[in-house]
Amino acid sequence: MLHGKSLLKFFFTFLAAANLNAQGTITTYHHPELQEINLGGPRLGFSYLLGENDYIKDFSDAKIGAMTSHFGWHFEYLIKPDGYGPSFVVEAIPMISGVEYGVLLPSTTLAFGVRFPGGVEFGMGPNVQFLGENQDGQAKFQSALTIAFGKTFTYGLVNLPVNFAFTTNPQGNRISLIFGYALKKKTVRHIN
Repeated sequence: MLHGKSLLKFFFTFLAAANLNAQGTITTYHHPELQEINLGGPRLGFSYLLGENDYIKDFSDAKIGAMTSHFGWHFEYLIKPDGYGPSFVVEAIPMISGVEYGVLLPSTTLAFGVRFPGGVEFGMGPNVQFLGENQDGQAKFQSALTIAFGKTFTYGLVNLPVNFAFTTNPQGNRISLIFGYALKKKTVRHIN
């Protein structure tokens, strides 16, 4: 009989321990929220052409210097998970450059990146720039890779992004400083 009581105690102790262990591994599921935030707004800045970079001069009547201005608009699609972790960003930035030289050189950059909670961001993507027409009247476009780093400063509902970009291709490189502002417009969606 003593042997049966010991076996019974062991059995109940095993069940209690298993029950306590199972409570520690219970996973609760909740519906996470993803925030879609519109941070579009005006952008301006300038680029410095590194090295020779005569490729723009060959396709324009105006003599363009090593420094060019930029004016444009920033379109951004951002997914921010439930108030924590990095945000995932897709940006499109169409710009007009060279107005101080009497020419319009449109360009567009499509960047894919990450923005961390402190506002530090990194992204990269393709850049396409229209260089004008050559002597035969043919339009000339140039593609390049843009790598950008920056920080967004937040004041209430206003964001002030400052970005440094390096754009490169076999014809030449340029570095850019782009800044602007955006008013936060937020939509929260539930994921089922």
